[in-house]
Amino acid sequence: MHELSITESLVSAILERVDGRVQTVTLVIGRLSGLVPESVRFCFDICTQGTRLEGAALDIIELPGRARCLACDQEFELPDAIPLCACGSANLEIISGQELRIKHVEVAV
Repeated sequence: MHELSITESLVSAILERVDGRVQTVTLVIGRLSGLVPESVRFCFDICTQGTRLEGAALDIIELPGRARCLACDQEFELPDAIPLCACGSANLEIISGQELRIKHVEVAV
């Protein structure tokens, strides 16, 4: 489960940059990132135990995958990790959906 090590890194990054007790963390996770949001949520609860993030709410925004076909220049949503344009080409440029970022951290005053 690579979500555990990634979530540990996210928690460490937040703790290094934020003072005070954290109330809410908002993550953006692309559907093509290979991460399972529910696994990240499970790992977040484990990784935050005994830290200033313990008990913080975790909001996850999932971004769909998007690609541009290099054969016909069409832009479209990728519903899964099997990239294929309607024209039949698999020669694609991934535009979005591979992201993982911390969008927002809310700290108690």
